[in-house]
Amino acid sequence: MTPNKKSNKTLFLAIGIIAIILIGIGAYIMVGQSLNQTPAATPTPTPTPSTSSTPTPDPAYVNPTKVLLQTSVGNITIELRTDKPITSGNFKTLVEQGKYDGTIFHRVIAGFMIQGGGISESIPTISDEIGSNNRNLPYTIAMAKTSDPNSATSQFFINVADNGNNPIDQAGTKFDTVYTVFGRVILGQSVVDAIANAAVTTNQYGENSQPVQPVTLIKATIVS
Repeated sequence: MTPNKKSNKTLFLAIGIIAIILIGIGAYIMVGQSLNQTPAATPTPTPTPSTSSTPTPDPAYVNPTKVLLQTSVGNITIELRTDKPITSGNFKTLVEQGKYDGTIFHRVIAGFMIQGGGISESIPTISDEIGSNNRNLPYTIAMAKTSDPNSATSQFFINVADNGNNPIDQAGTKFDTVYTVFGRVILGQSVVDAIANAAVTTNQYGENSQPVQPVTLIKATIVS
């Protein structure tokens, strides 16, 4: 009986060793497979297309001419409307001829406008170009004139407020129906404000609008 018990112990020991070896082999295979697996791809969010749109070009300013006004207070750059060819063309011609160089802003009223462009020599009058889109908004430039139609020559004013609905006579005639707006300030709005707020005294017509210290338009130049 002793030899048989010894034989059984040996058999169980051999089976145990084989089992341990098989478990080890299986574990090794499983680890190897897990190391060789390709990780799942992480989804990348699809960029959302931009919804911003290009602003619609202003039909009044298609490839506009730009004019630099060098003043004794600072520089002002304006662009001229392309839908007012008579008025813009007249202003551009006077600039090219140097007619505005050395002139002054002779009439300034805070919260209203600044006016200049007075030329000593005679300048031919031009036709009004009022149209349906003629708004005397802040920092737009318009032609000054007498009460007569088609009487503008060289004088202009730059609005520092929305003056479109201001009455200009007892009949209730409004700015927008009289004064041709032919451009707008694109640089130097603070200079316009500084001129408008300059100290003033009474002019020859009894209006408190003449700058105490002259504000000179040193030079006007076409820049594009």
